[in-house]
Amino acid sequence: MRRSSLFFLFTKALVIPAVALTLTAGAWAAPKYKVLYSFGSGDDASGPYAPVVMDVSGNLYGTAGGGTYHLGTVFQLTPGSHGWTESVLYSFGGTKDDGVGPQAGVTLDKLGNLYGTTQWGGVYDRGTVFELTPGSSGWTESVLYSFGANNGDGIVPYAGVVLDAAGDLYGTTVGGGASEGGTVYELSPGSGGWNETLLYGFGGKNNDGYCPYAGLIWDNAGDLYGTTEMGGTHGDGAVYELRHTPGGAWKEHILYNFGSAKGDGAFPWTGSLVFDTSGNLYGVTPVGGTNICFSEYDCGTVYELSPGRNGRWKERVLYNFSQGAGGNGPVGVVMDQAGNLYGATFYGGSACGCGVVFKLSPRAHGQWKYTVLHRFSGTDGGAPEAGVILDGKGNLYGTTLGGGQYGGGVVFELTP
Repeated sequence: MRRSSLFFLFTKALVIPAVALTLTAGAWAAPKYKVLYSFGSGDDASGPYAPVVMDVSGNLYGTAGGGTYHLGTVFQLTPGSHGWTESVLYSFGGTKDDGVGPQAGVTLDKLGNLYGTTQWGGVYDRGTVFELTPGSSGWTESVLYSFGANNGDGIVPYAGVVLDAAGDLYGTTVGGGASEGGTVYELSPGSGGWNETLLYGFGGKNNDGYCPYAGLIWDNAGDLYGTTEMGGTHGDGAVYELRHTPGGAWKEHILYNFGSAKGDGAFPWTGSLVFDTSGNLYGVTPVGGTNICFSEYDCGTVYELSPGRNGRWKERVLYNFSQGAGGNGPVGVVMDQAGNLYGATFYGGSACGCGVVFKLSPRAHGQWKYTVLHRFSGTDGGAPEAGVILDGKGNLYGTTLGGGQYGGGVVFELTP
């Protein structure tokens, strides 16, 4: 179920009668919610799909639609004594062969440069990887790579990029590759520009995953992990590892096939995976689970994958979402140092069905406690398309696709 389907269901949810708020607050202090900025006024950024990232000074950076050419933006939010100030650092589409339509967030390097992707645009109109570099006269954008240079190249990079210690960039494309199932790629800087290496093409073997919408994460050994929206043994998507072999090649291993049991999650295209200190993986599926929403779509899950003997991984569903006050359609999770998971849902919550921010806390005997931290009302934002991030004080930051003062979404903060 892709973004167009999610947005249709969000608008449908607005007219569904409100259900009883069965998960009302108990004897605990609710976190304080604050809208830091509302998008959508004039040529401002609007409709952010991606999470934000924070630098060491506490500034927030992200991508959104809108801008001077209405083809997408990169924005910055700066804290001050009188609140937060937004600056549009770059508007896409102003030059020939520029990227357009950023869907993923940006990645910061140690020098303060920003890296990201656009799903379209570039020389071949199949997407780009870009860099934004700060300078005395503002920020300068450079297109590092245009996808679609040949028939076997990846196309349409929905996810962002991750950096290694050498400054190389790694990411995924939804389509392209030799088998047209999407790719994992590496971009390396050189004297003549950036060079692309295709590390893996999905869909080239039986029951392989394909369409990797979500981004990548590293483990301590330098191997990459991610999910595919579709494919796998049951066609409901998969979790995979790309292992760096001594010879320099990358070998794919399918760790888990969704749909392996009744009530399992399905189609994990939202949010990247998260590791805990024991090497377990956590993620969400926006659909699947044991409960039905909207009479036809399942409500989604939060799951855990634990490594076992002989490279086998065991999946456990930690939480099944349901229609109503608790939210449904999860879009990602992040973990704090205590092992708590935080995330957001695209639907459910208040009467408008605008989504929630939630917390999952581990308890004794492998149980997890689910708590709603905030229910969006529309006026304070609605329909978060991405998960949240944590700062060093335990504050949560995130974005919503819609709602807010101008209807173009918001950046919000939740303080404990």
